Amino acid sequence: MVSSLSEWFWNERLWFPEGLGWADLEDKDGRVYAKARDLWVVLPIALAFLVIRQIFERLVATPLAAVMGVKEKVRLTVSHNPTLESFYCNTTKNPSQSSIDSLCKQTGCSERQVQRWFRRRRNQDRPSLQKKFKEASWRFTFYLLAFIAGLVSLSQKPWLYDFKEMWQGSLPQTLLPSQYWYYMIELGFYVSLVFSVASDVKRKDFKEQMVHHMATIFLISFSWCVNYIRAGTLIMLLHDSSDYLLESAKIFIYAGWRNTSNYVFFLFAAVFIFTRLYIFPFYIIYSTYIYPMTMYSPFFGYYFLNFLMMVLQCLHIFWAILILRMAVRFLSSDEKVEDERSDKEETDESGEEEEGVEKKGAVLNGHTAHNNHRKTE
Repeated sequence: MVSSLSEWFWNERLWFPEGLGWADLEDKDGRVYAKARDLWVVLPIALAFLVIRQIFERLVATPLAAVMGVKEKVRLTVSHNPTLESFYCNTTKNPSQSSIDSLCKQTGCSERQVQRWFRRRRNQDRPSLQKKFKEASWRFTFYLLAFIAGLVSLSQKPWLYDFKEMWQGSLPQTLLPSQYWYYMIELGFYVSLVFSVASDVKRKDFKEQMVHHMATIFLISFSWCVNYIRAGTLIMLLHDSSDYLLESAKIFIYAGWRNTSNYVFFLFAAVFIFTRLYIFPFYIIYSTYIYPMTMYSPFFGYYFLNFLMMVLQCLHIFWAILILRMAVRFLSSDEKVEDERSDKEETDESGEEEEGVEKKGAVLNGHTAHNNHRKTE
């Protein structure tokens, strides 16, 4: 059964148009071609990225956070309450009103005390500003370097300026060393993001991010296997062109550089909308959907590649809506731009407890610490 499944999976008619097959990707006459077995090198590259990231965050991002003035907010800790802690860990972090009433009876606390306990407990689990700063710094560094490297490697290639050139010449197309490393490094980085998802900051669009990462990994891998190398390099370059701007805007937000973060955000929004909602659908997808039809009949790989492209485009539209909402909110209220894709507990209400601290003094474990000193006459 396994052999039959493997034979079906690697069937040439699934991966190639009629007239081409795996034998055509064997190196010959000094010409080198992309091969599916090359993708195994991605795993050690992904693991290397995880190690490099730890070194970068300790030796570069942490000192940079201190230089830029990233300051942690004081978070009030909760008192040890086994009943509330068990409910928080095993049931939900956001209890309903009926659950709060039940917990009040079990613990003997007032409704306000239970609500405050859960609010502070959620705040304790929120990632620190420094953690978010280090994560954004790492991604900014990679995306910027990847964009520069991709731009340099493609600057002399005709298909960067005329997308029809992606399909010019004989098929399959030969592989250049710069294309090999561009593919492997980009793919290795996205695989490392999947490996580190458990420890990274959880954001509101976590599911969409995972779909994006998986679609990107499949798209890069598939374009490599079926020799759509030129199209793949353009897709990676286009995505890197705006990602580093988003991460830099986050860096400035976490550092408290309000005006700078706003300017960078609007620059990111302009680049994102231009590249993801104009260049990507009307030029890249058009090139992968229309031009191949002039050379060969459609096959499964052709449809699968364009399906992955459409998945990415749907995510682009989703994120563009969030970006426009943020921009409109900023322009209408003149407030600082906040990332709507921030971690899930980022928007948790904390103003009430901060106000309580300012007005009533220190608050310890959900109870006000009263001043017991009496005025003597």
